[in-house]
Amino acid sequence: MSRTALRICPLCEATCGLTLTIEGTRVTGARGDRDDVFSKGFICPKGASFGAVDGDPDRLRTPLVRRDGELREATWEEAFDAVAAGIRGVVDGHGANSVGVVLGNPNVHTMAGALYPQVLLAGLGTRSVFTASTVDQMPKHVSSGLLYGDANAIPVPDLDHTDHLLLIGANPLESNGSLCTAPDFPGKLKALKARGGTLTVIDPRRTRTARLADRHIAVRPGTDALLLAAMAYTLFEESLVDTGELTPHLQGIDELRSDLRDFTPEAVAAPCDVDAVLIRTLARELAAAPTAAVYGRIGSCTVPHGTLASWLVDVLNILTGNLDRPGGALFPQAATDRTPRPAGPSHGFALGRWHSRVSRHPEAKGELPLSALAEEIDTATQEGEPIRALVVVAANPVLSAPDGDRLDKALGSLDFMVSVDPYLNETSRHAHVVLPPPPPSQSPHHDFAFNTLAVRNQVRYTRPAVPLEPGRMAETEILARLILAATGMHGADASAVDDLVIGQTLGKAVKDPHSPVHGREPGELTAELAGDTGPERRLDMMLRLGPYGDGFGVRPDGLSLTKLLAHPHGIDLGPLASRLPQPLKTRSGKVELLPRPIADDLPRLREALRHKAEADGLLLVGRRHLRSNNSWMHNVPALTGGTNRCTLHIHPEDAERLGLKDGAAVRVKGAGGEVVTEAEVTDGVRRGVVSLPHGWGHNRPGTRLGHAAKDPGVNVNQLLDGSLLDPLSGNAVLNGIPVKLAAVTAL
Repeated sequence: MSRTALRICPLCEATCGLTLTIEGTRVTGARGDRDDVFSKGFICPKGASFGAVDGDPDRLRTPLVRRDGELREATWEEAFDAVAAGIRGVVDGHGANSVGVVLGNPNVHTMAGALYPQVLLAGLGTRSVFTASTVDQMPKHVSSGLLYGDANAIPVPDLDHTDHLLLIGANPLESNGSLCTAPDFPGKLKALKARGGTLTVIDPRRTRTARLADRHIAVRPGTDALLLAAMAYTLFEESLVDTGELTPHLQGIDELRSDLRDFTPEAVAAPCDVDAVLIRTLARELAAAPTAAVYGRIGSCTVPHGTLASWLVDVLNILTGNLDRPGGALFPQAATDRTPRPAGPSHGFALGRWHSRVSRHPEAKGELPLSALAEEIDTATQEGEPIRALVVVAANPVLSAPDGDRLDKALGSLDFMVSVDPYLNETSRHAHVVLPPPPPSQSPHHDFAFNTLAVRNQVRYTRPAVPLEPGRMAETEILARLILAATGMHGADASAVDDLVIGQTLGKAVKDPHSPVHGREPGELTAELAGDTGPERRLDMMLRLGPYGDGFGVRPDGLSLTKLLAHPHGIDLGPLASRLPQPLKTRSGKVELLPRPIADDLPRLREALRHKAEADGLLLVGRRHLRSNNSWMHNVPALTGGTNRCTLHIHPEDAERLGLKDGAAVRVKGAGGEVVTEAEVTDGVRRGVVSLPHGWGHNRPGTRLGHAAKDPGVNVNQLLDGSLLDPLSGNAVLNGIPVKLAAVTAL
């Protein structure tokens, strides 16, 4: 007999509510939850394929331990014994920094990934930390840190109320939104147009989002910061700056005007390949709109001036008075945020507190560039030990980082490696121990990270839809035991990790005069926590201490886990609202419009004004497909095939000039290597631009990805040598890369 259960979808940032159909312990169907307070029934192809993702037969079911050079099935006890011996041996012999940690994108899609990695990093004490952020959104974190003093204070467009939305380097009809959590992003854009609003899209490709726009500007890849700077210049030059109620919270506006003086529309027109009159029009329309929001994403982050482009997105929102006001760009307030503190000067945000060992890349937000991982393993220097052991949690850097061939070889040289991963993929195949988490139907779900980026304040939690299968271990317990094994506490009960975090958190809260539990006894508060598991008790604690919480009885109508469980479709906490100056943590207590690292990087942007594009040169950009999310889902038949293929998009005129036919084999060569793929001739890219999707390249031996291996595609990041980085953030430059093409006789 079938039954239904609710589940928040963990397959992209939209976090839609699902209603699952379950036969026994198998998910046989998924549809949108019409009563979900946030998504209201919306679903995309990924969510509809939840059952296929959940039941993929290639998912690992038991731990694997390398014996005599081969990965073999083992018990959980044997696996954690091996982890403890492998990691502690390296730490004891070579120091904490000789253990690297790599955290992948899926970490932010699970409760375990949100609750435990920071505890692991604190316990290990290593500075060798790498995450997917530095091949994605780190420029936005850095620009937010420099502007607002908090790298996680990221304003999002008020999609439901804005009159004018300008998107740059974003394709939410395919991505479902990113750093902007918005179920049914397509519906929100259509609603914007239906109420008379304007949608402008700046993108070198005519994406599905661009086709919906009132105006599409096909900018030359990599010149986003120049275009935005010229728009800001125009606002100053034409006296269109109106900061309104923001004015008391701003510092540095006169200095900003001065430092942008060289970025005239006429000066940037040639490098951007956008007419100066059109650039001025964009600025004027932005200023004239009753409300407006500028939103930039991965296309404007993964370029040589990614941090400057991310900074300028917010600068334009500020100069038009649209930051922190309804209809503009606002700071969400998540239910598990810390208790709000009074506004005022704070500690600020610092870059470069330490550097990578080989190339001396500065850290950003506690991380080193993922592009530097290979050299940190395979290169000896006088500056400390190389990485000899690696902890990889839900990451596949062989495909996601530049020069996967070099990294592939480097991983094979490690003394020890442990992967927490459901698959034996291109990265985890090198591990000495693989710890497989259960499928998502068997895990609880709350979106800690994405609720801080949501376009409406709300809170939802779903318990596992299916009981944990015999022989499986909850992902939260896997990571807790990994922490214990890696930090010299192997053998302790997994609950010790949650107890430690709860004790430390409540111990600090009772000493904080701004906390609702100031002066109370931590033991008394611990006894009040609800929840069947340690993670649930931690969630209850965070909800009760948070901005909407009951304060452990201080506010009887406030949030708690008990109250949330009584609302299975979630609790709506209302539309986004103005919050300044409370989110600011800068040393001045104000929005610092021209922080020193930004000012010091502007001369590099001025140099770009003199860059002349090669007449016949080709620039490579990536692309995303609605039925895919990085390299996660290529092993699911329902989500591959059709238009979701690894082909090279090329404009008809470029194809004719190079003698390339649609469907023909083409060799693509970049600084890091070359790949051979299939040409797809389309006017969906502008002349001089070609596009390959990321996340493909499933052709390495030793993996267990049966479906993906049948149509492996090519690894676009193999075209990169890892040397091109945005210097402020350490983010890899993945877009606007020069490449050369040549026809080949066969694939």
